[in-house]
Amino acid sequence: MKAPAFWSVDGSAARWLSPLSTLWTAAGRMRRSAAKPYRSAVPVICIGNAVAGGSGKTPVALAIAAEIKERGLRVGFLSRGYGGYERGPLRVDPATHDAAAVGDEPLLLARSGITVIARDRDVGARYLEAQGVEAIVMDDGLQNTSIVPSGSLLVVDGGAGFGNGRVMPAGPLREPLADALARVDLVAMIGADRTGVIEAIGGARPVVRAHLEPMPGTERFAGKKVLAFAGIGRPAKFAETLAEAGAEVVDLVGFPDHHRWDAVEVMELVERASTLGAMAVTTEKDAVRLPAEARAMVEVFPVALVWRDPSPITAWVRSILGR
Repeated sequence: MKAPAFWSVDGSAARWLSPLSTLWTAAGRMRRSAAKPYRSAVPVICIGNAVAGGSGKTPVALAIAAEIKERGLRVGFLSRGYGGYERGPLRVDPATHDAAAVGDEPLLLARSGITVIARDRDVGARYLEAQGVEAIVMDDGLQNTSIVPSGSLLVVDGGAGFGNGRVMPAGPLREPLADALARVDLVAMIGADRTGVIEAIGGARPVVRAHLEPMPGTERFAGKKVLAFAGIGRPAKFAETLAEAGAEVVDLVGFPDHHRWDAVEVMELVERASTLGAMAVTTEKDAVRLPAEARAMVEVFPVALVWRDPSPITAWVRSILGR
């Protein structure tokens, strides 16, 4: 999905659609009030966001899982498997599954721990329990009503924020910001606050700051010309990360979130890069959606989430796990 331009501006289009936003909000609240969620036998940490599209949830989920592992617990990831045709419950195997089957995020998560996709999250949680996990990290689960989380974290992209502050379809919010904040313990803001995130939150919840840092080996991109392409929530964020690492971004080609390329599209990008004297570079999340025969033509730029001050996250995880 590509976000409409008016989602970032509180203009006439947003105001005309606001009655539909009221209906959307009412439906969501009714669904939540009628739900009878499952309470897992193990702690469930929910990683979510308030807006449609990407905000950096998967890197945060990986960082939280690392905190859990440091306490000697076996962690499992639970995902809906957005973008894949498998309904689950299914344990993801990167060696046999692809993004068309299970979605892109689960493939990344599965590199770091047991990962299960399930359209019915409660069924997926039970499946993970049977696998012997001692804690569950639920990726993109804030609006899910089938599981009682032990703790919840709201992820926000500081460069995109909450758009025009309106609920879909008038704006990018999945629900009113106040509703989302009422169900989380902390807010993780990734990148600089360029959109008034802190002001919008207004002290309702503590904000923990983080940024995406290039992983070892990416030094080779410094001083190199690159054509960046990505099908994520905000492709410009990827270009910014490349530039911060010293790469010269000569072109940026953005695609809708979760876009799956065919071999012809990739070849066109590679040829476009060649005419610019550059290399074609994409994100890890995008790379798993490339056709197998085209992956060798594209460079991948991996990043990891780094907390400015990890102590609030460490204390929060400890309070949930009891250790």
